[in-house]
Amino acid sequence: MSLFEESMRLGEILQELCLNPLSMGAIAVARNLGVIRTRVERFVRGSNGFQRASPALRLARAFNTAPAY
Repeated sequence: MSLFEESMRLGEILQELCLNPLSMGAIAVARNLGVIRTRVERFVRGSNGFQRASPALRLARAFNTAPAY
C-alpha cells in the first residue's frame, strides 16, 4: 500500500510518518500530548479517532507540524 493512498487511516499515517521514524511508542506520545496511553493506541489502531481539535493541536506541537497536517 502506498503511503498516500486514500484508504490509509490517520492512525497509520501517524505511525508511518512520526512514530516509526522517531522510534516512539504510545507511552512517549501520550506523555508528550498529555493524554492516556490507550487513547493513542486506539487512534493508531483505528478503533477510534480524536473527536476534538485539541488533540490535533497537541500533535502539531509535539511533531512540529500544522494542526491540519
